[in-house]
Amino acid sequence: MNKRISIISILVGISFLAFSQIPPNYYDNAIGLRQDAMKLALHNIIKGHTSVSYASLKHTYHEITDKKPNGKVWDMYSDIPGGTPPYEYSFISADQCGNYAVEGDCYNREHSFPQSWFNSNSPMQSDLFHVYPTDGKVNGWRSSYPFGEVSNPSVTTQNGSKKGPNTTSGYSGIVFEPIDAYKGDFARTYFYMATRYYTEDGSWSSNDMTNGAEPKPWALNMLYQWHLQDTVSQKEIDRNNAVYGIQNNRNPFIDHPEWVDSIWFDDTSIEKLSALFDVNIYPNPANNKVTINFSSFFQQNYLVEIYDLSGRKLISIKDVKDNMDIDIQGLSNGLYLLHITAENGMCSKNIKLIKQ
Repeated sequence: MNKRISIISILVGISFLAFSQIPPNYYDNAIGLRQDAMKLALHNIIKGHTSVSYASLKHTYHEITDKKPNGKVWDMYSDIPGGTPPYEYSFISADQCGNYAVEGDCYNREHSFPQSWFNSNSPMQSDLFHVYPTDGKVNGWRSSYPFGEVSNPSVTTQNGSKKGPNTTSGYSGIVFEPIDAYKGDFARTYFYMATRYYTEDGSWSSNDMTNGAEPKPWALNMLYQWHLQDTVSQKEIDRNNAVYGIQNNRNPFIDHPEWVDSIWFDDTSIEKLSALFDVNIYPNPANNKVTINFSSFFQQNYLVEIYDLSGRKLISIKDVKDNMDIDIQGLSNGLYLLHITAENGMCSKNIKLIKQ
């Protein structure tokens, strides 16, 4: 595991702990666990939440969970953080759909994890952690398409969200891409769904993005990138606390973002095998090149290999030395595994690399 990311995640998690309202001992049964054991422990902590009525979301609860500092509706499909949104809604009946013809007419409720994927059943239908207020027309465009990344959009919303063919490796169908500022929000929403409904999704319908509640490999890797690139915001912390006040459960990956690694991207065994072999790469995410730094007593050359997530080797460089630059301009944007091996074979390290 990239130790820079790990240390940052731990420190960030501690800072969130200080500013969020996590009940004492809330996560005790999950502390120290990893992979499926942690997922199951978190599931047992957050399951059985108080389920509110679906009708009450728009008229009562979204005003508690999704209000901007200026009192307007916090719609992630129209908002432009740090800029001027093309339109805003108030929490009044006149702004609620109803019928819509164009973007900016009215807002309604979007299941960011589409209802058709869980057959519109409860308690998923009204679970506030994945139901957000959104513009009606944009909600209609998104429909039940997976989230993804789009380079040739058929639709671009007024805040820059896009619909079109997916460019993420592993799936080429039609997807919907939110703006960068909210990608982490949706990623952590999906990690919540995968954990809250773990072992409870046997009857859910099949779709192109998830197997039940669990993201498919292509989606998991994309969501992980989104999670790393768009870190937890004060908006998410405040919303997590507000939803907890209504449903009596929390999103663990807002409180502890480092637990995404613990469950889905755990490479603890590699670190134990190479405990004395400390490697850093920077920058990460990177654009054209990465620099490798060996903070280790092993004074020798190294073999550096870069693999995509299907296991295909893309780059192999011998005789790599400390502070050497690796050219990655030829890689497409995405998540890769960088495997570093001492040429005497006595130690190795895997590091997750993001090309952007």
